[in-house]
Amino acid sequence: MSVQTLYTAATGMEALETKLDVIANNMANINTTAFKKDRANFEDLFYRQYRLPGAQDADGGITSTGIEVGLGSRVSSTQTNYVQGAMQVTNNPLDWAIEGRGFFKVNSINGPLYTRSGNFGVDANGQIVMGSATQGWILDPPINIPDNATGVVVATDGQVSYSTSDSTSLIPAGQLLLTTFINPDGLLKMGDGLYQATDSSGIATEANPGQPGMGNIRQGALEASNVEPVQELIDLITTQRAFELNSQVVQAGDQIMQVAANLRRF
Repeated sequence: MSVQTLYTAATGMEALETKLDVIANNMANINTTAFKKDRANFEDLFYRQYRLPGAQDADGGITSTGIEVGLGSRVSSTQTNYVQGAMQVTNNPLDWAIEGRGFFKVNSINGPLYTRSGNFGVDANGQIVMGSATQGWILDPPINIPDNATGVVVATDGQVSYSTSDSTSLIPAGQLLLTTFINPDGLLKMGDGLYQATDSSGIATEANPGQPGMGNIRQGALEASNVEPVQELIDLITTQRAFELNSQVVQAGDQIMQVAANLRRF
């Protein structure tokens, strides 16, 4: 008696567990600034071929189909949905949202990292840094705001200026740059809303905001997570039902094997 039914259904349950983990992470980050939701993709496994399509039948003819049984499924990949999230107005002059494509670049000991989380602040040295409690991620290219600054202004094209009580005009502080990738799905997620470039993501392309292919900067706002709670709940329910169905297949296969094993008693 073949036990393939048990293994095939088990692969489905294992794949659905991974999908459930992805949904749980999406729901957990529903309020994370600029979070991009993930999607689990599935693919079927190998097939056991009992008779190949196009084989000769007993009369020498060619069969139109064959006999094959699949061996289950697995998760092929997880893809990130980079659709723009809603804009949340904060009126904080150091909150910068990207409207359109692009990432901010910050420095780390392991090289440049990229983020869409625009909740920035100023460190003790006057440098613009990403708002993180774990490490001071310095914006690249660096922008310094002096102690006597009374306000910060960021134009849609990324020009950063500040005002002082001694000057009636804005003083330039630096230029923001945005970075894009030909394949953002190839970026490595590092946590803290940060991404790292890989061979799969392609070469980083930098340009001023507002240029072709680049988004604009919106000051005093943050990009919200693009997780849709209703859709995630629907996916959660369908995943749970699919998992239950696969578990019933395991139970059915086990019962059939018991019947077959007990035939010698009759």
